[in-house]
Amino acid sequence: MTQPTWDLSALVNAADPAAGPAARHLWLVRLLEWLRHAPASRRAGASIGPPLARLGLLLNAAEGQPEFRGRLQGMLAGFWRGIDKAALFAEFGFGARHSLFGEVGRRLRVQWLPQTPETQDLAELFQLLFQPGDARWIEQLDDPTLERIATLVDPEGASGWRPAMLDAITILVSAVHASGYLPPLRRRMDRQALSGEPFRQLTRAADAVREAVVEGRVADALREANVLRALLDACRQAAASVTGHLEEYGVSVDIVYELDQMRQRTLRIEMLLDCVLAPQPLPALRALVLELLHVADDERGLRRLLARHYSLLARQVAERSAETGSHYITRDLGEWREMLRAAAGGGAVIAGTTYLKFAIAALGLAAFWTGFWSGVNYAASFVVIMLLHWTVATKQPAMTAPAMAESLAAGTGDAEIEAFVDRVAQLIRSQAAGIIGNLAVCGPIALTIQLAWEGIFGVPLVGEHQAEYVLHSLTLLGPTLLYAAFTGVLLFASSLIAGWAENWFVYHRLDSAIAWNPRFVARLGQARAQRWAAWWRANVSGLVANVSLGMMLGLVPALASFFALPLEVRHVTLSTGQLAAAAGALGFEVLRQPAFWWCSAGILLTGVLNLTVSFWLAFKVALRSRSIQVRERQRITAAIWRRLRRDPLSFVRPPQG
Repeated sequence: MTQPTWDLSALVNAADPAAGPAARHLWLVRLLEWLRHAPASRRAGASIGPPLARLGLLLNAAEGQPEFRGRLQGMLAGFWRGIDKAALFAEFGFGARHSLFGEVGRRLRVQWLPQTPETQDLAELFQLLFQPGDARWIEQLDDPTLERIATLVDPEGASGWRPAMLDAITILVSAVHASGYLPPLRRRMDRQALSGEPFRQLTRAADAVREAVVEGRVADALREANVLRALLDACRQAAASVTGHLEEYGVSVDIVYELDQMRQRTLRIEMLLDCVLAPQPLPALRALVLELLHVADDERGLRRLLARHYSLLARQVAERSAETGSHYITRDLGEWREMLRAAAGGGAVIAGTTYLKFAIAALGLAAFWTGFWSGVNYAASFVVIMLLHWTVATKQPAMTAPAMAESLAAGTGDAEIEAFVDRVAQLIRSQAAGIIGNLAVCGPIALTIQLAWEGIFGVPLVGEHQAEYVLHSLTLLGPTLLYAAFTGVLLFASSLIAGWAENWFVYHRLDSAIAWNPRFVARLGQARAQRWAAWWRANVSGLVANVSLGMMLGLVPALASFFALPLEVRHVTLSTGQLAAAAGALGFEVLRQPAFWWCSAGILLTGVLNLTVSFWLAFKVALRSRSIQVRERQRITAAIWRRLRRDPLSFVRPPQG
């Protein structure tokens, strides 16, 4: 906003108590802009902030000039008569809908659409009048200055605010009462926390406070307020019990949003009680205004809203992935050998996937359908690998990162960090086993299929033209590394989708529905329904991860091509199978061509980027979900480097014993 050029006398002359609401509100906006903006020469080296200095000038002028005071108080009197004060206290900062996405839409409208001063709603007008930075100078107001402001702004004193605040308490209590009886919340609240029926008693307690304040019974008002505060605390405890249920049975962001709204409303009620009941209400009013300014700052953006309400979902997704990822970390020599065997099986399946990919490409379908059927090919292969209890190395990091972060759940002391470094070493050894097993089997099998086909049928399964294209596309001299990093993002995205899907499955209790739904039991029989429920509960994450990854690997490049984005995928195991097939088509003379070795180097770095990008993204989400701060992350990084310097072989050699 540009610095206003008006002076105080011009503002006074523009004040018209008979003006309409819009003009009156616009005048107040300009007055506050004048108050917070000072000439540049007064900013430097000033012992008192510019807004405070200008506020003193305004108060002195009003107290010393009756005409000025009359104009100013006439404007303010008209303002208070026509404005809905209760809306500011009861509605500002709270969404009208029980939905996080509804609140996101409202905030986007506030950000993108201009606001008008032609409103009677003080909650809407507040953000035009004040800016978040105003909190700095309002905090510095001393009690005598507050008294002068109160006398000027509201000649009736705090009594002029009490009816609006009592109305706001009634509105807020009604909202908390309604939230307490929302089925998604009430079903998940602890029965013991609801035994005293705190939500049902809120309305009666608020009415008792209101009657005592209106009738001037101070002692009764204080006693009834204490009852209301106790009930509000009981409501917060009942709401807090929902979080434990969500952590065990699945998260809904709308429930988390409604819980946060309920908690903030109970705190707002207590702040209003402080203002209404305090013998000297001005300090409590200042605290309330500062809180409203904090809310106004929060209302201006989406980042904090989404971060706060998705943190629990991120934790749940990370923990779902952690359950799966713990199976991918080898801790001893036996587990390392088992990982090698499982990766070898995965490599064998991917060799067949490679030739199906060539066959789909040879059909000459449209880009979308080529991508679609390629995705089906990948997804089916990954699901087969999962069902056979084999593995694809590149899928491991996105799953193992949350499992590793889970090891920090107990804290970030020295012992916990050392245990975490042990997990890092185990992970890297596991990745090495996975990649060795995948590539050592996929490449030779793909080459054998190519040579055997040519020997039996006299023609190569993959032609020379396709082989040359492979050498051209996989070379390190092209955009291979960019595509490999992009593939790492897709690997990470598949783990998020899998975690979300399992959370959705658990939240809606689909395993229980499969096990006990009468139609399922009648059709399957009780024993089979129980087995199906257990199987789906154990495998839903893996199925979704594999299907989503396969379809993204096939479809995302095709969809990107519609927007002229030259994106492709580079998966280390699939690329190895393609290069082996190309070598079989071109003959062993290809080993003398630099292009082959540039492709080999590209595959090596593709594996590194597939693993590191997906791991880094998953690990970052897992750390954030556990609120691990930047300083603690730096300690973790330093501990890993110390282990690398002290015992580098521990990251690569199989554990003994």
